[in-house]
Amino acid sequence: MLVSATEMLQKARAGKYAVGQFNINNLEWTKAILLTAQELNSPVILGVSEGAGKYMTGFETVAAMVKAMDESLGITVPVALHLDHGSYEGCYKCIKAGFTSIMFDGSHFPIDENVAKTTELVSAAHHLGLSIEAEVGAIGGEEDGVIGKGECADPAECKQIADLGVDFLAAGIGNIHGVYPDNWEGLSFETLEAINKTVGEIPLVLHGGTGIPDDQITKAISLGVAKINVNTECQLVFAEATRGYIEAGKDQQGKGFDPRKLLAPGFEAIKAKVKEKMELFGSVNKA
Repeated sequence: MLVSATEMLQKARAGKYAVGQFNINNLEWTKAILLTAQELNSPVILGVSEGAGKYMTGFETVAAMVKAMDESLGITVPVALHLDHGSYEGCYKCIKAGFTSIMFDGSHFPIDENVAKTTELVSAAHHLGLSIEAEVGAIGGEEDGVIGKGECADPAECKQIADLGVDFLAAGIGNIHGVYPDNWEGLSFETLEAINKTVGEIPLVLHGGTGIPDDQITKAISLGVAKINVNTECQLVFAEATRGYIEAGKDQQGKGFDPRKLLAPGFEAIKAKVKEKMELFGSVNKA
């Protein structure tokens, strides 16, 4: 059931749990995530970066695939199709393509420009019933060519963006994309607490969910985080399972080279990882 992410995240914040955003890269990713959400009766957000959208031949292709799969699999739990770290132009492309939610990442702009562009996109999204996420403070690591150092967000700037009417807010609190280095200092809960107090009841978003210790995840949820993004972990387990299948020579046995067999171990690995995260986030049976 394709919907905007607004209601599911408001419920999550009020209920002290989080909804997982799991990024999709192809049919296997999408099917695995949708089936797991249905099996666990959990709301879910399918994230699509601009790079992944281009890889899948465009946002129109992605939207058509997700809509058709949602219907053909009989998915009844709430599902949001969400642009991840969208540019100004990318947001309009996803609105046109039929996404139900967008993220405008204006964190690399001066705050005044971030405010101006976010204001315009909030109006465009809400006019069509879409939810919109904005960002303040850089998320560390690299996402589609945008490199952030992991700067913590300014709570005052968070309030500026929150007051524009965005539906949920991503704020840098020391989190990074990709695999966390050994010398990572952990999340800045001091920053998160200050942001939470400043912005009121708006659901907060934790990017870079891969590798954050479980106790830090649960503490972040207690401080207003209602959406947690996971991408790298699914990529890692998919690669590991596929490698194991090939190294065991199973692709050389019978028709083991058939893509439906070759990709099956990775598909199951993604399902297991998504289940693990949904249980950790507390979204099971919250649809």
